[in-house]
Amino acid sequence: MTKATPKLSTLVAQAAGGRVVRTHFVEAESIDRRLLSQDDIKYQLAGGFPDARRVVLTMHPPHIPAVDSGVTVYRLDSEAAPVWDAQDWQVQLRRLDLPEELFGDIREERGGVLVAATGKAARALADLSELGGRAVTVEEVGESAGRGSKVREVVVPSMRIDVVGAKGFGVSRAYFQQGIEGGKVRLNGQVARSSAEIREGDSLAAEGLGRIDFKRVVNETRRGNYKVELNIEK
Repeated sequence: MTKATPKLSTLVAQAAGGRVVRTHFVEAESIDRRLLSQDDIKYQLAGGFPDARRVVLTMHPPHIPAVDSGVTVYRLDSEAAPVWDAQDWQVQLRRLDLPEELFGDIREERGGVLVAATGKAARALADLSELGGRAVTVEEVGESAGRGSKVREVVVPSMRIDVVGAKGFGVSRAYFQQGIEGGKVRLNGQVARSSAEIREGDSLAAEGLGRIDFKRVVNETRRGNYKVELNIEK
């Protein structure tokens, strides 16, 4: 069963009024980030994976320095045969009779799966020992299944996403372009075009590479290039 999520404008108003507000998992592309660009709120999007398609949105007033994302990733494994794929795990997880909006992305890894969860679902997974008649092992990966994040300053000739994405992730522009053409790159949750430009506050996610949050333009160089500051999660 899926509950209706209150309108984003209503949640923004609640956060601006002094509350910490958190959604369940929603599709990243459904979030209108223009509503989040306000001085009286801070926000974070967390899906457990740098390029997550389903995310939890947390908002709070600026006087609160930071809040937990509310998302935990678990690795689930079973030694029983036949081996389950991600779809099999998803079917079995539905039998826990938990709301679908409490689960984020589910991804195969090393014969098992990584599952992003929040709230009651996260607590249920932590205590899980059996699923679908099989013994399962559960390991908490943490808040993010990425290898970590770092802030980098890079110089780019333009703000096109194929230019900034290739430079930020350290891959060739041709390789990154292939990902764009294959629909594997998203700008603020929307499938991206190579001609699109990235601006301060935008988020660029690429399947298999991670996510870039565009922080700011540091300066323009003498040669007409731009030095930009990126937060890169891999």
